Amino acid sequence: MRGSPSPAPSPLAAPPVRSRATAPGAPDVDPASLPGVDPRWSRLVEAPSVDGTRRTWHVLDGAGSLEGEEPAGTVLAVHGNPTWSYLWRDVVAAGVAGDAAGRRWRVVAVDQLGMGLSDRRPRAGGGPWRLADRVADLGALVEVLRAGTDDGWPPVAGPVVALGHDWGGVVVTGWAGEHPAQVAALALTNTAVHAPAGAALPLALQVVTAPGLHALATSRTDAFVRAAAAQPRRRLPDEVRAAYRAPYRGVADRAAVEGFVADIPWRADDLSRPALDRVTAGADALGAADVPALLVWGVRDPVFGEQYLRDLRARLPRADVHRVERGGHLVPEDVDLGPLLLRWLAARGVGSGAPAAAPEPAAAPHGHRRPLWAELAARADDDGPAVVEVPEGGGAPAVLSWRELGHRVAEVALGLDAEGVRPGDRVSLLVPPGADLTTALYACLRLGAVVVVADQGLGVRGLSRAVRGAAPRHVVAVERGLVAAAALGWPGRRTAAGPLGPLGRRLAGSTLAGLAARGRRSPLAGVPAGERPTVASLRLPEPAPPDDAAVLFTSGSTGPAKGAVYTHDRLAGVRDAVAAAYEVDHGTALVAAFAPFALLGPALGAVSASPAMDVTAPASLTATALADAVAAVGATVVFASPAALAGVVATSGRLDARGRTALGGVRRLLSAGAPVPVPLLRQVAALVPGASLHTPYGMTEGLPVTDVRLADLEAAGPGGEAGGEAGGQAGAGVADGVLVGAPLDGVEVAVAPLDADGTPTDRLVRTPGTTGEVLLRAGHTKARYDQLWATEDASRLVDASGAVWHRTGDVGTLEADGRPDVGEDAAGAPASDAATGAAGGVRLRVQGRTAHLVRTAAGVVTPVGVELAAASVPAVTRAAAVGVGPAGTQALVVVVETEPPARRAGGAAPDLVAAVRRAVAGLPGAPAVAVVLVVPALPVDVRHESKVDRTLVAAWAADRLAGRPVAPPWSRTGRLRAVLGARRRR
Repeated sequence: MRGSPSPAPSPLAAPPVRSRATAPGAPDVDPASLPGVDPRWSRLVEAPSVDGTRRTWHVLDGAGSLEGEEPAGTVLAVHGNPTWSYLWRDVVAAGVAGDAAGRRWRVVAVDQLGMGLSDRRPRAGGGPWRLADRVADLGALVEVLRAGTDDGWPPVAGPVVALGHDWGGVVVTGWAGEHPAQVAALALTNTAVHAPAGAALPLALQVVTAPGLHALATSRTDAFVRAAAAQPRRRLPDEVRAAYRAPYRGVADRAAVEGFVADIPWRADDLSRPALDRVTAGADALGAADVPALLVWGVRDPVFGEQYLRDLRARLPRADVHRVERGGHLVPEDVDLGPLLLRWLAARGVGSGAPAAAPEPAAAPHGHRRPLWAELAARADDDGPAVVEVPEGGGAPAVLSWRELGHRVAEVALGLDAEGVRPGDRVSLLVPPGADLTTALYACLRLGAVVVVADQGLGVRGLSRAVRGAAPRHVVAVERGLVAAAALGWPGRRTAAGPLGPLGRRLAGSTLAGLAARGRRSPLAGVPAGERPTVASLRLPEPAPPDDAAVLFTSGSTGPAKGAVYTHDRLAGVRDAVAAAYEVDHGTALVAAFAPFALLGPALGAVSASPAMDVTAPASLTATALADAVAAVGATVVFASPAALAGVVATSGRLDARGRTALGGVRRLLSAGAPVPVPLLRQVAALVPGASLHTPYGMTEGLPVTDVRLADLEAAGPGGEAGGEAGGQAGAGVADGVLVGAPLDGVEVAVAPLDADGTPTDRLVRTPGTTGEVLLRAGHTKARYDQLWATEDASRLVDASGAVWHRTGDVGTLEADGRPDVGEDAAGAPASDAATGAAGGVRLRVQGRTAHLVRTAAGVVTPVGVELAAASVPAVTRAAAVGVGPAGTQALVVVVETEPPARRAGGAAPDLVAAVRRAVAGLPGAPAVAVVLVVPALPVDVRHESKVDRTLVAAWAADRLAGRPVAPPWSRTGRLRAVLGARRRR
């Protein structure tokens, strides 16, 4: 096993308790007085230095708390400038506490010479400590630690895990590169091991290196030290900020801080440039040797930006990456790094007693899948319509045939290849649904490039975060996307799609039309000169099924949007699941008003059309626009989000006879992305009387998973309805959650039961009657989250057979599927066996998110049932159920929208409070509603305009109940207050 330490005498003798001493010249700071530091960790170690003297190092050594227990291994942690070993106190504590299997780690966090509580005496010969000095001195210290000291502390044994932050990452990587045999793993946070000679320093470093400011900012004042302690995105307690400053109170104490900054080797002629080049070479060698590596990165770092992360990933190509989207430069203060590190070490099999490396997710057996571009290759001579764009206002649709689409895809693939796009390169697509997006998407897939799909529904901030995080090398965008890419600094060479104005032409490096023209001249076209290439004729190698194909971003409704990576095999699995469940094939014409399905038409072999609508506002879809799109292709299948359907119903009065006739030809309508109220489905059914209505359940990480029809919901009776409408008294018979139906063929669904505190366990249960976190396994789920190692690790449950299940974060209950075989839905349309599951199995009812459970003194309450019950009150149009207060004693608070809307946020009227309480009391367990609040509108996600942000609502409700009557932060007034408050804090 990699990194297993060599045998050492056991049991180890616990180090003796000694009186506190200080290193020569070091400030008199008692570590025991600082928050988070165990006094047993603090020790002094003497080691030879490159300047010919012996130097005294201060370290925090977790062995002081291990009580003689043999550790799984040792972590060598090195801080940067101007922090000290205090940075790693939580990592030391985590090592002492141990991982989930009880493996404890010895963490040795050093104070670099001249810093923290280590030796402060000037370097012999004068001048600052250089990078080479620091690497060599660290090596000398490690040798002493390995040899052992005569003060009772145990020697360090076996390979160590090298951990570094900031310039400490440079120093520890330099040591690791020079001593690879001693390295079990490398873990880095926000650092850089290479900078192109002459590249501009980050702005923050330009300020502190400026001739007139360098000494003033770094040593003569403590401005640089204070700025470092202010870096975490969350404000640190005052006593913690003071602890960071404690070793640097005086001018003399900060001499090494000034020297560290002066030694930054950015220019080719800097004295430490050769040492930095050796560090770079060492990192390359560690990457080539496949040393396990972990990169934990605070995204909002003003010093070490995304380019340094990209550089490290290139040098350590197999490194696991965890991006902390809301983390800053001092990322160990923004993320619980210690437990994360220990989980990663266990998963990678590092250290003694480590389990076998965790298995990768395995797709369910499915046989050979056809490539996503197979239909384009097979229908190269088909002049029938493939993609139809319906313009706003009812003009003539633009039709792209299968033959023409195949030519364009082949030409653009060849053009991208000529442009330098290589298999595995990421290409961000910022193009609305239509012919250009379809062409670019399938060209990238055929070439083997990885498409990054982050739609405008994420909003500007979310879209920017997603694109920058995915690190595309190329961007294909319409003009407004090009402007955004340039203004927001998104990475990648820019290619324009669609019409361009003067600004767009200046910003674009190429155009889709230009790429196609270049592709026609490519020697890899596989056709005689003068003929147009086809997908089948290309001489480009085809990507393999396990190669990455796409990064699809979640909606961001429960936090920053996450990128879900799909391989070619798994993306083809999505196509096959949709085809089998909803009988979509060559004879199908579909209209997609829901982004995920807008791109599947060519892969399914179906004619596809996108209606005229604003893709950033699903509710902008009108009944007329939908009818026009259906009529343009004779569509029998429609995909639309719940918000889009609400827009259709709201504008249905404008439909003319032609539009109603067109909608009457629809045979299957699907709506996904959020729960769909049954009353809305009934209204839609009236517009598409010949259609079977389905609401598939799934998520970006796996769609579709289960399916339920309107007929199933109607057959379930009161309490089985997704929308919570009940006859008679409000709330009577309302179910505790949304019925989402039975698993589709090839999909396995289970739950991880909740414990008494509402925490999902690691057990897997498939029997009806169990409530827990929903688990799923299928051949068309994501391969992994992109650059979110800890999130991916937490989302995996490995069962006794070694199969990997995806933890969805949803809470649900499995029910016996004892429904009768209804055969047809209420509209008389035939049912599809694949889409309805087998009678006598199980079906799933979803009750909320694990992050949104309300933990009251009476027990755990799931939010969805409460919200449905509240929404059954006639005056209520939407509700959010949240918990306020400490977990275990939370108050159940219901925040509602009403009709007519409330003029301002506040407490609900007594009659409304009573009605909501009665409705919720009808649920199983009779939850007690403590407070009912009203707001003009609840905050919903941008993509679906359906998912309520319960976290934001809970925070506002807590303020309200604490006597702070602030405006909701999602309201116009609340947003203005937030902006003004942020300016005042700055």
